[in-house]
Formats: sequence, C-alpha cells, structure tokens
Amino acid sequence: MTLILGIETSCDETGAAVVEDGVLMRSNVVASQIDLHAQYGGVFPEVASRAHIEAIMPVVEQGLSGAGVTLADIEAVAVTRGPGLAGSLLVGVNFAKGLALASGLPLVGVNHLEGHVYSLWLAGRESPVQFPVVCLIVSGGHSEIVLISDHGQYRQLGTTIDDAAGEAFDKVARLLGLPYPGGPSIQRAAEGGDPAAYAFPRALRGEGHDFSFSGLKTAVLRAVQEPHSGKRSPKGEGMTPDQRRADVPIADVAASFQAAVVDILVEKTLDAAAAHGATEVWMAGGVSANTALRATMRAASPLPVRYPPLALCVDNGAMIAAAGYFRYRAGFRDELDMDVRPLWPLTTIAEGMGRGGVE
Repeated sequence: MTLILGIETSCDETGAAVVEDGVLMRSNVVASQIDLHAQYGGVFPEVASRAHIEAIMPVVEQGLSGAGVTLADIEAVAVTRGPGLAGSLLVGVNFAKGLALASGLPLVGVNHLEGHVYSLWLAGRESPVQFPVVCLIVSGGHSEIVLISDHGQYRQLGTTIDDAAGEAFDKVARLLGLPYPGGPSIQRAAEGGDPAAYAFPRALRGEGHDFSFSGLKTAVLRAVQEPHSGKRSPKGEGMTPDQRRADVPIADVAASFQAAVVDILVEKTLDAAAAHGATEVWMAGGVSANTALRATMRAASPLPVRYPPLALCVDNGAMIAAAGYFRYRAGFRDELDMDVRPLWPLTTIAEGMGRGGVE
C-alpha cells in the first residue's frame, strides 16, 4: 500500500488529499474561494494567493486527519507546480517543500493538467484502460484535446487559439448579468431556454482539432445589444448593462451559447478520437461537469465516454495525489530547488517516463 499526499493551489481552490495506490481516495479536502472572487467576476490573482496562505495549513491537516493518517504513513508529497497562477503555485510548492524537508519525504512535482487526467483513475472502473485514449481537458484556463498512449505519454492534438471554454462561460455570464462562476450560472439559465433561438457560430468547424471561442463571445455581445438598436446608439452604447439586458431573452441566449460550445467540443473531440484510433473518450476539468456536454458526448460517441464525478471536476488535491503516485512509481523525484512553472505544457512531462513499471 502506497499513500501519497497531494496538494493543489494552481488557481483559486486550496486542496489536499491522501490517495492510496493512485486509485483510492482516503480523503479529499477543498477550500473554495468562489465567494472572494465573485465581486470581481473572475479570479483576482493577489487575493487568491493570500487566501491560499491562510487556508493551506488547515486544509492539509484536515486531509491527513480525514484519511486517518499522519505524515509518518505517507510515502511521498505530490504538489502542483504548474500550469497556473504564479503566486498561487508558489504557496503550494513552498509548503510541500517544507513538508518534504521536515519529514524526509520525497517530493514529486505534478502538472495540473495531468492531475485532471488522473481524476479519471479515482472514478472507479471494472476493466483496465486500453490505450490509446483521447481526453478533452476543458476548464476556465484550458481547452485542449490530448492523446494518451500510456501513463505519462501525452500528445496535444488541439488547443484553444484564444479563450478557453470556461473563460468564455465566465465572460458570457457577465454579459448576461449572471453570477460567477459562469459555467453553473449559464447551465441553470439555459434549462428554460431554446438552444436553437440564436445561430451562434461554431468556429473552426471542420478545420482540425483547435478551438476558438472569441468570435462566439462577440456574437453573444451583439445579441445582448441588438434589442436596443436605435436607442441612444445603434449598439446600445451609453446605456447601463442592466438597460442593455432589459429586453434580452436570457434563457435563450444562454441555451444557444451553451449549445454552440458543446457542439464544437464534442465534434472536435470525436474527430480526434476517430483519427487516432482511441479506445475511449475521456473528459476532465471544470467544464466537464456541464450536463449538456456530458449528455451530448455520450449520445454522439461510438466509444465509451468517461468523466470524473462532479466533486473531482474542480481543482482538488486527490487528482494531484493520483498523478503523483504514477510518477512516483515510475521513479520521478524532484529536488527542493524545484520551481513553479506557470506555463508548463502537458506534453513536456512525457519525456523519459514511458511505462516505468507502472501497471
């Protein structure tokens, strides 16, 4: 039995968890900062890093106590070193270094995106994974399609050339006067709307595996302004946001926007899976919690579709511990001079990992 302590502070959740053998959660504690950032309509980096400083000690203590263990029972400390907000990452990495130094435990730096991939290992399954698989990693900061040919072997097939899908959800929610975070707010608003009410664009359709959501965001802005054509200005300029939204069918706009995002995510992911002989389609990250995305992917995919439970879609320490376990088993260790990597791409961490004895 191998117990890994995982620590996650890449953005606005402080997470700590203990995972057994990479697949069994013994504990998973997350301190969210949603209420702190709601007033800004998005994550305020300095506020996030300060909140991590305040939360990390009690969160790690709860993670250990919730698992019924102490540091003496832990075999390694895994921590997110990137990508993410530099200030937030530094809090987690420096705390993990302190634990490793004080306890003599090995330190394992984990890529945040790899953590999202390994949240699938915590969801439970009856049969072993048959590689290759294609994973859609989709969140507030990331939208990419990754081919996974083995543990630690990744190839990026597509990414966003502008906004991530989750970022687009947040920005459109602000346009519609919906609360942060935008993903859940748009989903709730869309439940009473017509997804065909607006013919919003599906950018780069049929053009490879990359995404673009900036044009879609602009189309929503025009839809919000259009009811006020001829009032004060052709685009409603000079009016307050509440005045511009007064005549807008919020539910229809939300449903049409959500459908546009879901359609292109599904189409490009399934195209990539077919092109690369994938055996399964995976989804991970915050936007993978979207019910329309899950339902549409399941209905459209000829392959099995897997995604984590809702609690593991958000950033959390359990996914970092799971990814850390497989890296630890493969012989990876990091020194105490390990630095954060705010722009660390997933593809770079595959080098030299291979199977490494990992089952």
